[in-house]
Amino acid sequence: MAAESLPESKAIVFVVDDDLSVRQGLERLLRTVGWKVETFASAQEFLAHRKENVPSCLVLDVGLPGLSGLDLQKRILEANREIPIVFITGYKDVPTSVRAMKAGAVEFLVKPFSEQDLLGAIEQAIKRDESARHQQAQMEDLWSRY
Repeated sequence: MAAESLPESKAIVFVVDDDLSVRQGLERLLRTVGWKVETFASAQEFLAHRKENVPSCLVLDVGLPGLSGLDLQKRILEANREIPIVFITGYKDVPTSVRAMKAGAVEFLVKPFSEQDLLGAIEQAIKRDESARHQQAQMEDLWSRY
């Protein structure tokens, strides 16, 4: 993966983690390679924030207090919002990772994970979102012509 290709994107990476040091570290890393980043301390804070209509992905901690990462994923799906999710967690939990992946997560990374694994997962998630947006625009164009 070439880090030089990342800054060209207008995509946003949302980071939701209750640990301030994790949020700050991820924000610093992602900005260093050129991503626009927005961080949130809770799932509720993320849900309340108005999102730009641009390609994006969500780096999401599984073990959030209150509304968990898996609960947030479920709410996003129920609301028919499309945003690829890269889960991060401090605990290796096979049933949780299977549940997240079956619900459409792009990746499930256990801390400590390598920067390259995270950056690769985010790049894959952004590409997935860009492709979905392109397909949606084509469908809307077809429907308008119809």
